[in-house]
Amino acid sequence: MAEGRVSGTWKRSLRLAALFVALTALIIAIGATMGLFSGTRPDNLGVHDGRLAPPKRSPNNVNSQIDRNADAEHYIEPLRYAGDAGQAWAALRRIVDGMQRARVVKTGPDYLYAEFSSKLMGFVDDTEFYLDKKAGEIQVRSASRLGRRDFGVNRKRVEYIRAKLAQAKP
Repeated sequence: MAEGRVSGTWKRSLRLAALFVALTALIIAIGATMGLFSGTRPDNLGVHDGRLAPPKRSPNNVNSQIDRNADAEHYIEPLRYAGDAGQAWAALRRIVDGMQRARVVKTGPDYLYAEFSSKLMGFVDDTEFYLDKKAGEIQVRSASRLGRRDFGVNRKRVEYIRAKLAQAKP
């Protein structure tokens, strides 16, 4: 008799666990579809006096225009190019256009802003590029809108773009 009760309790626990998993998956699917995890576009984007916005305090962002020694956690090298700045800028645009879940929001002769969405939940990262012809570099800032951690996604994305840019043919 006691064995039957244990078996029944075990079955109820499995049903509850399955229901919990199903509801969690449904909430994630609905939330991602409705954009609940996308956050609000920051109001400090763009280039101001030759500079992109400073990094946030949270570790989920990188910026090439900060002092490496003062903030190594957020610092990332700017993108360097050889040859013509216009060709490098066009190559950067092709690279970003070719990336999955990327949407170019604003582009100009020296500024490009794209939003990158995560596959599962639709978290959005804001990524900006500034063609600094004077320095001969492309400055970059990439930041998650929500949360504290990004598991290095912003840094990895910029490094991927750096590698593709180095391989790009004019």
